[in-house]
Amino acid sequence: MSPFEKLFGKTAQLTVLEYLINKKGEINYLSGIAEGTGLYHSSVARVIEPLLENNIIIEKKLGKQIRTFALNEENKATKILLGFYEELKKEIGDAGDNQ
Repeated sequence: MSPFEKLFGKTAQLTVLEYLINKKGEINYLSGIAEGTGLYHSSVARVIEPLLENNIIIEKKLGKQIRTFALNEENKATKILLGFYEELKKEIGDAGDNQ
């Protein structure tokens, strides 16, 4: 169980956020996020909007239809989230732990 899931429960938005944190520095496609998280494409599209609005992630379009996303590591709130996530992993464990 992931650190966010242990603390906050399983939600689509936290699942997407955690996926992007673990893919920090990488460009991600909507379909790839859906596949990597096990969520429906439409669910990912819905829950990604507040992360975009709050500048936690950034979007770039390739062509007219392809949307790419990456964690906005320059954003202060994102930096706080990254630090919190790392501390949370140390404190309550990671997916591989049996706590």
